[in-house]
Amino acid sequence: MNKYAIIDIGGTQLRVEQGRFYDARHLISIRDTLKPNEKISINRVLLICHGSSINLGYPWLNDAAVKGRILQGCFTKKLMIQRIQPKTKTRQVFGYRENMTRLVIDSIQFGRKNLNRD
Repeated sequence: MNKYAIIDIGGTQLRVEQGRFYDARHLISIRDTLKPNEKISINRVLLICHGSSINLGYPWLNDAAVKGRILQGCFTKKLMIQRIQPKTKTRQVFGYRENMTRLVIDSIQFGRKNLNRD
């Protein structure tokens, strides 16, 4: 059966399933508060699909939670920004990396039931 949830994390919407890992932007910096292997619970669940039944939230489902663990902090590829002014022949090159947090989904719960156990 097809079991998944759509969550709002880091300003984006992710389709998550149990046992897979995902990269989330704008999560609390892992260096400051979150440590690897720390458990988190995400309550901003927009949709849960369990087999043929679909539960929609407006905007979020009340009794739904997605539980997971922090794997590690990671970075994306370096983004390069070039500013070229043609008449003065000056060039500036800037670059930065976005902070990402890699997390793995352990379970999807709705109404005090774990949907991944049958």
